[in-house]
Amino acid sequence: QVQLAESGGGSVQAGGSLRLSCAASEFADSDYRNYCMTWFRQAPGKEREGVASIYVSGGNTNYADSVKGRFTISQDSAKNTVYLQMNSLKPEDTAIYYCAARLYACSFFRAHYNYWGQGTQVTVSS
Repeated sequence: QVQLAESGGGSVQAGGSLRLSCAASEFADSDYRNYCMTWFRQAPGKEREGVASIYVSGGNTNYADSVKGRFTISQDSAKNTVYLQMNSLKPEDTAIYYCAARLYACSFFRAHYNYWGQGTQVTVSS
């Protein structure tokens, strides 16, 4: 069972930056490189939404329209860690951010993901 552990959340003023990390381990069914790693977020009273994804092996990335040009997803295969660099943060980015993993194909559909981290809170004040 894949284990995911997020870190790096916190409070920041609008216009600021944060970098989230997701350390992955226990890849019993396949190699880390065969996974799609995705960041989701969930604001109070809202559905969980996909923010950014990366297919580890190919490096292909995808972003939600709301974060394009501000957020960057990357990964370090040597550390089995995925990052989300968040710049020009806005109050509407306030949410719990979750790291998720699934084999092979990337998606922004929550139901497609087998493995989830516990989440990390990001709060952006105006």
